[in-house]
Amino acid sequence: MSTLAGKKAVILGLANDRSIAWGIAQALRAAGAELAFNYLGESLERRVRPLAESLGASIIEPCDVSSDEQIASFFGKVKEKWGGIDILIHSVAFANKTDLSGRFVDTTRDGFRLALDVSAFSLVATAREAEKLMDPAKGGTVITLTYYGSEKVMPGYNVMGVAKAALEASVRYLAHDLGPKKIRVHAISAGPIKTLAAAGGISNFRDFLGQIEQRAPLHENVSPEDVGSLAAYLCQDGARHMTGNVLYVDSGFNIMGA
Repeated sequence: MSTLAGKKAVILGLANDRSIAWGIAQALRAAGAELAFNYLGESLERRVRPLAESLGASIIEPCDVSSDEQIASFFGKVKEKWGGIDILIHSVAFANKTDLSGRFVDTTRDGFRLALDVSAFSLVATAREAEKLMDPAKGGTVITLTYYGSEKVMPGYNVMGVAKAALEASVRYLAHDLGPKKIRVHAISAGPIKTLAAAGGISNFRDFLGQIEQRAPLHENVSPEDVGSLAAYLCQDGARHMTGNVLYVDSGFNIMGA
């Protein structure tokens, strides 16, 4: 029997078939979950819709997570179609490319605000809407994506590292707030994965990949499918007493010293 049969999952942030969100979407669908997706603008819709349809998605709607109005509209359509949800996957992050190069101290005020809004506050805003659609008797699962640059300095990650630190703190506070309704909240800290966003936005991304192969105990880089496997597990009943965690899928890189 499919472990997530009958579960309904909203996946925010799918961009293409090389993204982490795609690995998670495939894993959830393989486990039996029904899927809903958002997209941002017509250009992304052309990429997202065929992928979503290939997984049998019944909801594919626009949603800019920096807009409270669009978030409310999106989840309103989900409620109209499904009535409720069991899973929220938040795979959303953005920073200006100019703020991911040079020195962190030169980050602009507007760039800092943008990175924190899209990459961290959007989890709070979307979890608030998801809470309304999750059955308090059965609970649900909220999962977001982070990276080790939230804990240690990764040159070239800059303001995104600060945004991910805020995201991880948000996970803990959300887990506390939503726990009474049996809603579990987690962050998955994935090792560097060669997504289009990472390869195009982080100047020394190849160095990040090389560090994993050289220094991680398993000497292997990870894939979107690796992240998807963990996400699918966290959404199952076997993980019902886990919440508020940052879980690593990085071949053990996070345990290493200098």
